[in-house]
Amino acid sequence: MPIRAFVRVALVTAVLAGCGGPQPTPVVNPTAATTPTDHPVPSGASDPSGTPGPSVPAVACGGPVTDARWWSDRVFYEVFVRSFGDSNGDGSGDLQGLTARLDYLNDGDPVTTDDLGITGIWLMPVAEATSYHGYDVTDYTAVERDYGTLADLQAFVRAAHDRGIAVILDLVLNHTSSDHPWFRASRDPASPKADWYLWSDTDPGYPGPFGRSAWHPDGGRWYYGAFGGHMPDLDLRNPAVTEALVEAAGFWMTEVGVDGFRLDAIRHLIENGPDQVNTPESLAWLTAFRDRLRAMDPDVLLVGEVMDITAASAPFVREGAVDLTFDFPLARGFLQAPNLEDIAPLAGARRDVLEWYPAGGYAALLTNHDQTRAMSEYGGRVEKARLGASLLLTDPGVPFIYYGEEIGMEGRKPDERLRAPMPWTGDAPSGGFSAVAPWQPMPDGWPETNVAAQAGDPGSLLSAYRDLVRLRTDHAALRTGATFPVDADPTSLVAMLRSDARESVLVLTNLGLAPVTDYTLTLDAGPLCAAGGATVLYGPADLGPLTAPTPGPAGGFAAWTPVAAIPAQTTLVIGLRP
Repeated sequence: MPIRAFVRVALVTAVLAGCGGPQPTPVVNPTAATTPTDHPVPSGASDPSGTPGPSVPAVACGGPVTDARWWSDRVFYEVFVRSFGDSNGDGSGDLQGLTARLDYLNDGDPVTTDDLGITGIWLMPVAEATSYHGYDVTDYTAVERDYGTLADLQAFVRAAHDRGIAVILDLVLNHTSSDHPWFRASRDPASPKADWYLWSDTDPGYPGPFGRSAWHPDGGRWYYGAFGGHMPDLDLRNPAVTEALVEAAGFWMTEVGVDGFRLDAIRHLIENGPDQVNTPESLAWLTAFRDRLRAMDPDVLLVGEVMDITAASAPFVREGAVDLTFDFPLARGFLQAPNLEDIAPLAGARRDVLEWYPAGGYAALLTNHDQTRAMSEYGGRVEKARLGASLLLTDPGVPFIYYGEEIGMEGRKPDERLRAPMPWTGDAPSGGFSAVAPWQPMPDGWPETNVAAQAGDPGSLLSAYRDLVRLRTDHAALRTGATFPVDADPTSLVAMLRSDARESVLVLTNLGLAPVTDYTLTLDAGPLCAAGGATVLYGPADLGPLTAPTPGPAGGFAAWTPVAAIPAQTTLVIGLRP
């Protein structure tokens, strides 16, 4: 049944005081964050620095105080510029159109509640490219002409920073377009750039990483292109190529002021013959690349795309090659658990991320521009999409929302349909995206599924996203707190405790189609102290009496039933504040 109004009302209040036993070692993820002053402070954060005040002891009820980087406090939003807002009436989105929509994402005023409240933006490629998507670059230091000018991008970044929004750009290191001047020169064996790409006088014959040939004929020779003949791979073993890419990244950092990069396809960077993914050479190259960028900006963020299992993705973070990688098995768990109404698909994935990644070292998502959209995965069922949003935005990872996900945009392959224009209204011809027919047909159902239709409805998916983003922004324990998985019975319940030096927060989600009344929660060892109380931070308004846990000697609890009934398809967040 749909969730009605959500409230942040104290049902039971008390102070947790006097630790009941030794502090256990929590499952990864730090508990307090520091935000460098040279990066935009998230708008709406109750404590932008994230550091405990002078009255909070170094060891208190909660996890130990450690440091986290500025991005740990963020909620990011992935944008395809071509599909977000058209300012000049040509049917294609551009940077000025994106800038005009920034107030929807975050208006910079922490008092207002009609913006989404995100604090970071990832722009899909904005460099000049051959294809509509931008992943086949033709000039690493030029803004895509369809999107506008360098001045337009600079103005966008300034406007984002004014609202407390950090900006990262997509940077494609593995390959370029076959139309790139570098590749055109490389086709001549006598060119100074002959060795900027991977060439062979004979066809090596082995299949590429996707099961098809990755070697493409050209003038009696063959060149390597894992993603197709139109996107040849750069030879990153060549120091001249590395230097050119470092200079390109430095251009965007110094001339535009971006805060970091999403690095595309990093598991494919350097091959060893048939060994073509996740090689030690790729890790070593990225580590050196990161060091070069850190010399320019010690706080630059690098987020890597590793479309692989957690055990393959996490080493890129553990070895210091990047700061975060997207964890796709966890994303699959966020999609499957609500559909199956069972914790099983999520439990294993969450256990893996907590085991494999260092503290705060992964990016969480539902889907991105290469995948079937979340609402389509949920079969168009808003209740399940709402559950997915709550799982994502209470997770220990740094969350990334794909544009339109917050209103339930649907989309399936081909790729263009995953990247359709954002519907702002139900008005013809293109839902407020443009004054003319858009570059790509609007997504299915856009006259009903759009921002205007949901903006004023407290029960809409958009309102749920707004509430959840603000919940995360308001509570540091949800952003950077230590994570303690909680055993729950029955298996339709997902439960975990997040804790920092100021509060502990229980996140409890009923995936099932029926209310749960016969259940218990158990945590053998945790951060809780003697005495206690509880506050509803997020949940239905008519829950009834709330029971606080009785901490055991190891800081956990046994057979706790915080509320008599957990409504169907509902997330409940309970604060335990010392």
